[in-house]
Amino acid sequence: MQAPDFAFQHAGLDRAEPMRAHPAELDAAWQDAQLLVLNEKGEACCYSASEIYYPASSMFLRRPESATWLGFDDGQAFFALPQDTMVHAPHEVISIRAAAVRWPARDAAVFAQAKAILHWQSQSKFCGRCGGFLDLKTAGYSAVCGDCGLASYPQTHPATIMCVSDGEHLLLGRQPAWPEKRWSLLAGFVEPGETPEQTVVREVWEESGVRVEHVRYVASQPWPMPMALMVGFDAYAPMQAIHISDELQDARWFGRDELEALVAADELTLPDPLSISHYLIMRWLHADSAIGEFWHTKA
Repeated sequence: MQAPDFAFQHAGLDRAEPMRAHPAELDAAWQDAQLLVLNEKGEACCYSASEIYYPASSMFLRRPESATWLGFDDGQAFFALPQDTMVHAPHEVISIRAAAVRWPARDAAVFAQAKAILHWQSQSKFCGRCGGFLDLKTAGYSAVCGDCGLASYPQTHPATIMCVSDGEHLLLGRQPAWPEKRWSLLAGFVEPGETPEQTVVREVWEESGVRVEHVRYVASQPWPMPMALMVGFDAYAPMQAIHISDELQDARWFGRDELEALVAADELTLPDPLSISHYLIMRWLHADSAIGEFWHTKA
């Protein structure tokens, strides 16, 4: 079976990082640039019903200092701006989840990049060392304190998501805040001084009381909700008793036939197909011999 795709996998733009320190080059790029505008909720403000981007130079003749450089695609330049710098009322707005379905893959990736960086900017107003005001530099990719000179940079928060199985059964959990019937894989953020593989073992044990014996990296997904990177793993664990933590409402082992039957009967819902969680679950459900070999190897 061809594994299902998930959102934000397009390579996106050539970010042309050296340009961030060259205002004259950025000014030149602005003249024919496409502009992605995001509101305070992180939604994209569309220029018209059929146009995602604003023509940059028609919005501002000169590049605003608050414009964030995103990069090039085949010679076309892209910038992002928060809506509060604009006077133009958007024709419509769209969330990142909806855009991942409706927009071309490249544009969804551009949106993900812009959403994460503009969120970081909105949270980076004051210096963490002295409390002074921060000024955005390098076309939006650093913030420098005007008092003590401390420079801050965008943060990405890595989190692991684990397809835990003994080969025949899959460990799923649910959180109280999730929609009724929703089950998904266990996940957790990487802590300081910890590898993602160590996070897999720790998080599964803390949340479910299940001991993982070995893990294997599968794939990753930028997840701009608002600034995460989901790192997906297969994890082998013998089927064993579950002891859930306060983080979960429930956790269970599901056999393949049982899981497919529950989904078909609408008694259980899986994560959104946009997510790497859905991808990992479906990959396990329809595992070919190469994938299945991992689950029966006690390495």
